[in-house]
Amino acid sequence: MGVKFKDIVNPEPIKFENLKGKTVAIDAANIIYQFLSIIRQSDGTPLMDHQGKVTSHFSGILYRTTSLIEKEIKPFYVFDGVPSVLKKSTQLKRSEVKEESRKKWKEALENGNIEEARKYAGRTSRMSTEIINGSKKLLELMGIPYIQAKGEGEAQASYMVDKGDAWCVGSQDYDCILFGATRMVKNLTITGGKANLELIQLKKVLEDLQVTREQLIDVAILVGTDFNEGIKGIGAKKGINLIKKHGNLFQVLNEMNVELEVDPQELREMFLQHDFVSDYELKWTNPDREALLDFLAGDHDFSEDRVINALNKLKKLDNSQSSLEQWF
Repeated sequence: MGVKFKDIVNPEPIKFENLKGKTVAIDAANIIYQFLSIIRQSDGTPLMDHQGKVTSHFSGILYRTTSLIEKEIKPFYVFDGVPSVLKKSTQLKRSEVKEESRKKWKEALENGNIEEARKYAGRTSRMSTEIINGSKKLLELMGIPYIQAKGEGEAQASYMVDKGDAWCVGSQDYDCILFGATRMVKNLTITGGKANLELIQLKKVLEDLQVTREQLIDVAILVGTDFNEGIKGIGAKKGINLIKKHGNLFQVLNEMNVELEVDPQELREMFLQHDFVSDYELKWTNPDREALLDFLAGDHDFSEDRVINALNKLKKLDNSQSSLEQWF
């Protein structure tokens, strides 16, 4: 879900051409959840194979990743590690929302309201161990590297951008700039239609708002994050004004005479002192075509022709480079 900063952050429109030759750290949980929510049948039912296993995420990863590579963009994925205990409350509430949405989805189907059904269906998506492991296997067969974070995938991806091992994070969540990502790009893996890419640069955000990164984090805590409930009645614009007026989160809480359920300093440290994997290796390799066809077409009922067409995009890349291995 991420922090709600839409009202105070002004993204810059960019084109895929601006990302040519650049390495992008994709927030796996965020993007895969997006695939699970959007890539569905007309009544909201997710794509499934003959065993009844969901395959929407496989479709998204295969076609969008090969599309990025065709554009000479180097993607890698970053997966979440062990979730913080601070997330338990958020996860519980999300489960309740999903269950309520599932009921409304079924009711809409029974009433023959397909449009309403699809709306609620997208809110029922769940990330399971099977979906995560299957996604990693697909990436391995495609030759696309992935990193297993210790904690939040967004934090790990942001660290790698800040370190210079990636140009930006590909994500829909503003949390990335709170974790220190110097750049993030939204809508990078939107499926269908024309993606309107949006570049968000941390330095520009801070300059536009005239705050420090620490103060931006304080605003997020007031509004509400994945780790805490915000203060009722405080949105991003009001939060910015309060932080500018009083200086920091602690002064605002003192002036308002309110307490958060979670220690404010602990929340701050979630974004400022996150634990990272530093001994990673990024290595792109040629896909295992036969194994990939067996996995997608043989095991999960994908069209063999469509899989081959997706993989052939890698050949086009080879035509524009001296060798595929050199590009990788």
